[in-house]
Amino acid sequence: MDLRIFTEPQQGATYDTLLTVAKATEDLGFDAFFRSDHYLKMGSVDGLPGPTDAWITLAGLARETKRIRLGTLMTAATFRLPGVLAIQVAQVDQMSGGRVELGLGAGWFEEEHTAYGIPFPKEKFGRLEEQLAIVTGLWATEPGKTFDFHGRYYDLTDSPALPKPAQPKVPVLIGGHGATRTPRLAGRYADEFNMPFASVEDSVRQFGRVRAAAEETGRKGDDLVYSNALVACVGKDDAEVARRAAAIGREVDELKLNGLAGSPAEVVDKIGRYAEAGSSRVYLQILDLDDLDHLELIASQVQSQLS
Repeated sequence: MDLRIFTEPQQGATYDTLLTVAKATEDLGFDAFFRSDHYLKMGSVDGLPGPTDAWITLAGLARETKRIRLGTLMTAATFRLPGVLAIQVAQVDQMSGGRVELGLGAGWFEEEHTAYGIPFPKEKFGRLEEQLAIVTGLWATEPGKTFDFHGRYYDLTDSPALPKPAQPKVPVLIGGHGATRTPRLAGRYADEFNMPFASVEDSVRQFGRVRAAAEETGRKGDDLVYSNALVACVGKDDAEVARRAAAIGREVDELKLNGLAGSPAEVVDKIGRYAEAGSSRVYLQILDLDDLDHLELIASQVQSQLS
């Protein structure tokens, strides 16, 4: 079971804070550092000092880290034109020496689009499908050849399809709860399917849909990595769990029901249930980015038992 650190910087984080967490992620032996791609805070937090851009952040971290994988859960297809996104991700992959992964979703948070003047189209899923075709198509085009795409939403003619990523294939992540279109897109384009903030039972059902969709395209169900994203709140005793829950404005019982909360033994046991459901990777949503002791505890007493 791979454990990855997943942050939500729109809730309030500077680049320096993210750099500190990313370096701790690497030093403590976690597999990867991922971040959300949002421009507006959610809930009652003040969000200060304001948002950081996901791919600018990852470009900086690409030069400041050496081992960990770097990526997004999820970049919104509404934020960037697909040709521009392909260039950005390829460049950051080069900057990292081939450690980047692209999580791409349709986009859903209308208020952040309104706040920053970003169009929020009604037909988002069709745009996501075309973006996936374009981004992967650009990267797969042989050097010296050109790429064309003529869709409903995007039109590319005689693209040189440059630059290329450092990796032969940048892993593409698709995720979500949708019962039909999401599995179909994942089955066709995804290297990894991520089930965000879901129960074991819901994960089993959705993983099954994705496997079936992959097989319909001629792939094997096991061609994909299956993963979960879950909030983490781990403490060495009940008092520490309660303190960490209060720091992120959540209740312990709710966190135990919907996330990975409690003692290291409790969390290891629950991760085991997700493993039985088919998950081989968990993104630990860390909401208090100043609590590096939390990461150390997870590394020493949770991750060590899963290795």
